[in-house]
Amino acid sequence: MKNRNILIVGLCLLIGSITTYGNDRKSKNPSSETIPQEEKTITVQCTPDLEAVTNTWALEYGKLNPGVHVEVIQMPKSLQPADLREGADLSFISGDYIETVGKEKLWYMIVGSDAIVPIISAKNPFLKKISKRGITSEELAALFTQSGNRTWGNLAGNGLAVPVHYYRLSDDAVQSQAANFLHTDPSLLTGIDVATASELISSLQGDPYGIGFCRLMDLVDPGNQKLVKQIALLPIDKNRNGSLDRFENIYGNLTEFSRGVWIGKYPKVLSRTIYSVSPEKPTNKAELAFLTWVVTGGQQLLTPLENSGLTYSSRVASRVELLAAAPAAEMISTTGLLNSKAQGLSIFSFVIILLIPVVLVFMVGNAVRRHRRQKQAELAKSMKLTPVLLTENSIKAPDGLYYDKSHTWAFMEKDGVVRVGMDDFLQHITGPLTRIKMKGTGERVKKGDALFSIIQNGKQLTIHAPISGTIMAKNNQLNTDTSMLNASPYTDGWIYMIEPTNWVKEIRFLFMGYIYKDWML
Repeated sequence: MKNRNILIVGLCLLIGSITTYGNDRKSKNPSSETIPQEEKTITVQCTPDLEAVTNTWALEYGKLNPGVHVEVIQMPKSLQPADLREGADLSFISGDYIETVGKEKLWYMIVGSDAIVPIISAKNPFLKKISKRGITSEELAALFTQSGNRTWGNLAGNGLAVPVHYYRLSDDAVQSQAANFLHTDPSLLTGIDVATASELISSLQGDPYGIGFCRLMDLVDPGNQKLVKQIALLPIDKNRNGSLDRFENIYGNLTEFSRGVWIGKYPKVLSRTIYSVSPEKPTNKAELAFLTWVVTGGQQLLTPLENSGLTYSSRVASRVELLAAAPAAEMISTTGLLNSKAQGLSIFSFVIILLIPVVLVFMVGNAVRRHRRQKQAELAKSMKLTPVLLTENSIKAPDGLYYDKSHTWAFMEKDGVVRVGMDDFLQHITGPLTRIKMKGTGERVKKGDALFSIIQNGKQLTIHAPISGTIMAKNNQLNTDTSMLNASPYTDGWIYMIEPTNWVKEIRFLFMGYIYKDWML
């Protein structure tokens, strides 16, 4: 302990001396620029469908960095690979165009997402009934593939011969994606042609029997970040069971819908990815700074707000990739400027500064591990168990699952419901279990609440919830065969199926498998 305190005091003194030295060097060079003048103009080209997003990013980044100008150029609709090499530093391309340019020969990175949505008038007299049962892709496709069947009676299931008016947006990418969803040819999607999304929305606002496809971002009122007035999203019965089940009902408001899109509750074929593309991996400081901001602060400008941007893990992965692309000894901040203080330091001092947090993290990590081992020993003692020797090889933590400090795991199924169970570490500590106490279906829990209790010969241990949500189902087989908790905690021994209420936020505090093993051991 004494040596550790001496080390900490020494590090503090070192930081103080380095900072003073850096300030002295900076005072001798008060006018030093962090980015050379020729690097302060960034030319960004984009596909036509991303012009609004790219212009918004360019404008906001310019406000945050007055010395940097981002010039936006729209690319032609008939995109060719050569277009990426003519007069632009970076390119933003939607997934509709990415195959055209041959992404396997390019550097690319995901910077955002959007969705194609079927919309109708909020005054549609059949909306209430459709909202209960939803519409399948097959039912929508029948409107276009069977002549004489374009009636709302067929969609609503009431037999009324009220014609459906299809408004066809003059956007090849939207129509292509809609056709893929309907498993039909784009040429069959005939109707009333409209030139722009605004014209489509205006037409549907005045026609209660109209329907059309457009991009989600086109539906957002910039004043309040809600759906434009008198327009409703057409609910989709994704599992085709004739009912809009609870986990499918993501159409209550824009935030809920956007969240549902990127956690998999919305048909994947109607989702759209936004890429940053370049012939080679960017190394220019200004370009890297701009892209770093796009995948961090710029995500809030994607409509609607962060919910249609990247997931937290995707943002982290993108930032790691950008930092890896940066030239050696360059630090990129979220505003894209180099740390001016670091510029004034000697190479030796700069390296020392980089090592300080590493040393501190190592020291804190050791303290946490000692505390964890103590808690594990207390747990074993409280249940009158013999402590077991735990190693990296003896503990199972499969990839693809999220793990919590409560020794539970969570996995989101394709339908958006999260399967929850007990981890392998816990069964090593407790040994064979004799009983489990579970909550009932329909009960709501919050992250950190008591979720279930495991019992071994009268000794009980309560386990807490890794996520918040409503219990949709529980594994009743565990009532008669608790051995599954020990034999197969990640498969047959699952405990609950939970409809999450705050999945996006809460997974930020969960671990992936390899990190979880380090945390435990």
